[in-house]
Parts: sequence; structure tokens; C-alpha cells
Amino acid sequence: MLSLEELKKENDLINEINWDLGPTDAVRLYLEWGNTDWGSGKYVIHSKSDFSTYFAVNCWNKPYYIYLIRRNSEEAVELAQFELPEQFEKDVCELKGVYALEEDVKAWLKKELDAD
Repeated sequence: MLSLEELKKENDLINEINWDLGPTDAVRLYLEWGNTDWGSGKYVIHSKSDFSTYFAVNCWNKPYYIYLIRRNSEEAVELAQFELPEQFEKDVCELKGVYALEEDVKAWLKKELDAD
């Protein structure tokens, strides 16, 4: 599993990231076959070879972690794991759970990964 520093060197992987997809939408899309946007082609699964790469924040136990996940209809693979910076803990991890990136965390991460 990659650290943040290792992920910074993986340009192809960074370019795969769907910054608008979070864990709730990924589960709906891949596990519940929630292909709800049929007409536009956005977030539609055509086959088992379709996948998405997205971030999720795990707020169950400290330290809290950000994970980069690649998911398809058969599995989810954790590609990277690194700690959520303490400055974002209150905003993101008010309650236990797994969450999408908040806008301020997303902006920080895009800057860290040079992904704008």
C-alpha cells in the first residue's frame, strides 16, 4: 500500500482519481447496481472491467486515515493509506464512520498531489 509520499510519484494513478466520487456513491454504483444516470453516461457501469478510483476517510478509530480505493463490481482494493492531518479531524470525523473528502481536505490533497 502506498504512502502519501509514494503516491505523489504515481502520476498515472493520480490521473485516475475521481474527485467527485465518495464511498457512499461507489457502493451504490458498484454493489447496489445503482446505475442511476443512464442517459448521460456519467457513472454507468457497463461491465466488470469498469472501475473507479476514489478517496475515503475512515473515522472509526484514531489515528484517522485517508484511503485511495479502486473499486469495481467484484472488489475494492486499498491502494494508498495515510493519516488525515489533525487540522481536518474536527470537520471530517465528528462522528464515527467512513466519509467522502470534505472540500477543504480535497483542496489540500489536490495541492499535495499536484492534481489541479
